[in-house]
Amino acid sequence: MRFLADAGIARRIVEWLRTQAHDATHLREQGLQRLPDRQVFAKASAERRVVLTFDLDFGEIVALSAPPAASVILFRLHDTSTPHVIESGSRRC
Repeated sequence: MRFLADAGIARRIVEWLRTQAHDATHLREQGLQRLPDRQVFAKASAERRVVLTFDLDFGEIVALSAPPAASVILFRLHDTSTPHVIESGSRRC
C-alpha cells in the first residue's frame, strides 16, 4: 500500500511500514509538516496514498469529500507511543 504520514505520526512508523514492503512517506521528509489538513488530503489523493493520522479533522474531511478522493487511517489509541502503534499494526498486517 501507499501511505502518507501526517506530522503527528512518528517517522519510525513510516520506517517500519517500509520494512513491511509498503510505499510510505512522511510529511516531514518533504518539509511539509505544517501543510494544512485539506492540502495534506489533496496531496494524498494526487499521489494515491492513504493518510495516516491521529488528527480527528481528517474524518470530517473524508466525510465532506464527494466522492472521497483519498482514504484515511485514523488512529484512536490510548497509548500513542511509537512501539505501541507498531505493535498494533503488526497484529493487523
